[in-house]
Amino acid sequence: MDDLGDHDIVVLCVLKGGYQFCVDLVDKIKALSRNSNRTLPMRVHFIRLKSYLNDQSTEDLHIVGAEDLSFLAGKNVLIVEAIVGTGKTMKALLKHVESFSPKLIKVAGLLVKRVPHNSTCLPDYVGFEIPDRFVVGYALDYNEYFRDLNHICVISESGKTKYKI
Repeated sequence: MDDLGDHDIVVLCVLKGGYQFCVDLVDKIKALSRNSNRTLPMRVHFIRLKSYLNDQSTEDLHIVGAEDLSFLAGKNVLIVEAIVGTGKTMKALLKHVESFSPKLIKVAGLLVKRVPHNSTCLPDYVGFEIPDRFVVGYALDYNEYFRDLNHICVISESGKTKYKI
């Protein structure tokens, strides 16, 4: 709340994997706002990024719902992402969002993988740092499976084989 000031913010939730973290984070910000002498009005907008096939990140990044983000001009933006690996996807998203001239951009990432060369684009706010393993649950998926788990876990090699496309 201190970083974003007294200005309303646009929360940009990165779907699909970020929806559970986004809901929980927005609820927490609202609770903090209610219990302080300041309020932080929020609008939530959703975009979808897709760059994985099975457990491999592809060079092909698809951004859906971000074609016209002109309403971000002059606004404080909080991008909420579930997981950041190499940072390439986040770097591409930040470049796209910056093209709409927001006043401020901050990134909240629930998980950051310990991978070589991920210092290119680290979130401003990090929940947990994790090993470079493929994780599922809490809205994170493997080929659309396991989003419904209430916890986060590493998918086994046999699980990857069973649910491979």
